[in-house]
Amino acid sequence: MQECETGLCLSVYIFTFVTGFPSNLLAFYTFACKVWRKPVPIDILLLNLTISDLLFLVFLPFKMLEVANGMTWDMPYFLCPLSGFVFYMTIYNSTFFLTAVSMERYLGVAFPIQHSLRRRPIYAVVASIFLWMLSILHLSIVYIMPYYNPPGTGPVARNVCYEEFTEAQLRILLPVRLELCVVLFCIPLVICAFCYISFIYILLRLPNIGRRRRLRAIGLALGTLLVFALCFGPYNVSHVVGFITKQSPGWRDKALLLSTFNACLDPLIFYLSSAAVRSALSSVTRSVLSRVKAWNCATICWRPVKDPDVTAKNPFPSPGELNAL
Repeated sequence: MQECETGLCLSVYIFTFVTGFPSNLLAFYTFACKVWRKPVPIDILLLNLTISDLLFLVFLPFKMLEVANGMTWDMPYFLCPLSGFVFYMTIYNSTFFLTAVSMERYLGVAFPIQHSLRRRPIYAVVASIFLWMLSILHLSIVYIMPYYNPPGTGPVARNVCYEEFTEAQLRILLPVRLELCVVLFCIPLVICAFCYISFIYILLRLPNIGRRRRLRAIGLALGTLLVFALCFGPYNVSHVVGFITKQSPGWRDKALLLSTFNACLDPLIFYLSSAAVRSALSSVTRSVLSRVKAWNCATICWRPVKDPDVTAKNPFPSPGELNAL
């Protein structure tokens, strides 16, 4: 059984949830409004990536409870395969949509005229449906495996969720994990790297792009590749190690922690890639600051003054006092 250090895992999960949920909600609202007004393929892809991150964050509290209980599953068991399926499916969904965004950006600078003439929102919608179905079909193994109980292997433990596997289960699971690593990580990583390296090379050769805009685009490309490799690389390496050693490596849960960070790092990509997200964030920030200032002003202005001297409360003399003077 793998063990996740309670303090470490809870800290990562809580940080990811607290920072990722509001930022992804803001991104969802922004992209939903943009797609509603004028659907553009890249906005449709980013909207799907945001939905995937939000779905991941909604089910993240189940992992928090599991870790807080010492990796013991004391919730209704049907939530175990369901939460595990959504948890892992949305992780690989991110690799798909990050790759799709990289392809969209590369085609936009490599073949600007042809791409603009052939670009249709319906293509992005069809591609998004295909990517969702591909990840759902591949990760269905996560939902099926907890119920898989070959004859003669004994009852399946119901107090542990997707951690303890029999030899019969591992004979099926380990090759599937290797296939997930190749199809859902390695191939998208190669495509994403090719697209963004070519994207940077083309941008450096274009003379009519401002320096600030060029640096932002290059930073976006390099940042996306870095997030892709660091967040998803170690966890997928654990699939290869598990296939070779014929058992799940003990550090697999710690590698999975890096994958959870993707949900709070994606909004940074949105911020760099979308002027609408930057504008929405600035608007929210100004609104919050103005409310804080108004609250402070109201607190100061309405604060009661306690002074026993009546003259201090009314510094202007009354008519009788004026005559006495």
